[in-house]
Formats: sequence, C-alpha cells, structure tokens
Amino acid sequence: MNLVFAGTPEFAACALKAILAAGHRVRLALTQPDRPAGRGMALRPSPVKEIAAAAGIDVLQPPTLKDSAVWERVGAAQAEVMVVAAYGLLLPQALLDIPRFGCLNIHASLLPRWRGAAPIQRAILAGDAESGVCVMRMEAGLDTGPVLRRGRLPIASGATAGALHDQLAELGARLIVEALDDLPGTSVPQSVEGVTYAAKIEKAEAPLDWRLSAVRLERQIRAFNPFPGATATLDGTPLKVWRAVCLTDENFSAPPGGVVSTAPDGIVVACGEGALRLTELQKAGGRRLPAARFLAGHPLRSGASFAA
Repeated sequence: MNLVFAGTPEFAACALKAILAAGHRVRLALTQPDRPAGRGMALRPSPVKEIAAAAGIDVLQPPTLKDSAVWERVGAAQAEVMVVAAYGLLLPQALLDIPRFGCLNIHASLLPRWRGAAPIQRAILAGDAESGVCVMRMEAGLDTGPVLRRGRLPIASGATAGALHDQLAELGARLIVEALDDLPGTSVPQSVEGVTYAAKIEKAEAPLDWRLSAVRLERQIRAFNPFPGATATLDGTPLKVWRAVCLTDENFSAPPGGVVSTAPDGIVVACGEGALRLTELQKAGGRRLPAARFLAGHPLRSGASFAA
C-alpha cells in the first residue's frame, strides 16, 4: 500500500519502522523541523526523520500545514492512506480529505479517555489501572474519530512515563500494521461518556507540593520521568526527584517536606498524608544518582527540610 506518514518522536518512529518492515511503501514523511538540542544546542533531526532518511523516503518539514503547497506535495505522493502518530501539528480538513482511505491516527490512550497531547503522563497522574492504544480515523475534532483497533495494557506498579511509553509504542506499531492490512476495515464510534482531556505537560507542574499525599506525589514523580522531571528544593538547593517509594502504613510527626530519616536505601520525607522514600535524585548540573551516592556527596544536616 502507498502511504504518507506524519510523526515526530520515538513513539512515531517505532510505528514507521513496523510499517516499512510490513512491506508498505511510504512515499513521503512529514515531521517537525529540526530542533536545537544538547549542551551545544545543535540542530537535531527528529527520530522519524532519521528513520525516513535511512530508508530513502522524501522528508517534508513544514512549520505549518495551513499551506496549499504542502497539500499539493501530499497529493502528489498518491497515497491511499496517511498515518499520523504524535506529529505535533493539527491536520486541516484539506489534508484529511486527500487519501482514498483517509488518515489514521495512533493515539496512546483508551479513547475517549485522555484525548489530547499527554495521555501517557495524565493516565499515570490519575492513577489509572490500565492504558492502551487506539488506531482511529481522523476527523476535524481533537481525537474524536471512530476507532478501528484498540489494545489494552495494564499500568504496572512503579511504571514511569518512559517505560509505559515504550510499551505503548510497541503496541501501537503492531496495531497500525493490523489496521493497514484490514483497510477499509470497520470502525466503532467513540462513546460520548467518559471523555477526558490530556493537556500538555508544562514545566510549571514539575514542583512537588509536599502538602499533598504521598500517593499523589509518587504518581507525579513517575509521570514526569523522563520529562520534565519532578522538582524539589532542599534547604535552598534545587533538585530533581526521579524515583520514590510511597510509605503509607506508618505515622510521621514531621511537617510536610520534613526529612524523617536518611539511609542508603533512601531519604524519607513527610507528606500531607504518608511519606515518600526518595531513591534517585539529581542536583542541578549533576547526574542522576541513587540515594546512597547522593547522600555520600550531599550529607543532610539534622532538621533538613524540603520547601513545601
């Protein structure tokens, strides 16, 4: 089958590799423009661009899709279908109407729950027991189209957004190949009940508020690993907290943010309800360290406290 692929990050690259391995012909790949990255802020191509370039696929990186020249380029590819995965730009109706079988989107949630930009992180933050991937026919609304394929996945205890992302990327890659092989296929309209929206994760959400429960904060730490990283301030020093264990079966007299104890297995910090044992931390400009190594280089004084 001839198709156009639109996507940007590793989640999309995983699907593109599976589509190519299945023997489909990708005539054109759309991806976000190269972005500065790393300490030198050199321009870096997206994972999708790297896969497409290695496969000899023409790559288009428009800053906007509200351009008739882009529509003409997509039309010239004579694709039967367009596959979209975490592209980062909304497709106008003019683009949606070009392929014979329309446009299919790989979305990392169990729609209609968590429509929008950050379904993986929002599912962990909310304490969802499961997540999944839906392959849907795209329409003008935000992730509102009917679903062709649906796959479910339990969210493991302690799973970070990064780990869940990788599992869902593999699931999405398998489901899109199945959907392409079955076109035109049968789609099921989404339920009008249970709709939630997964707003984009902002860095302003990163600070840990120790007045909240340990359960809520542990979810936040997992949801923001690897981006943007949950942040905290210890006696005026900014830190990132990458991993923690929730302690809910003990009583702690310390105020929220107060350090209850320190040991090689972690730093116990009181919360609004329960406490967290911080097991992996990072000082600004430093490396991610297990608690034992962090404490060796940053011993805590008696009465230390995280800013609430």
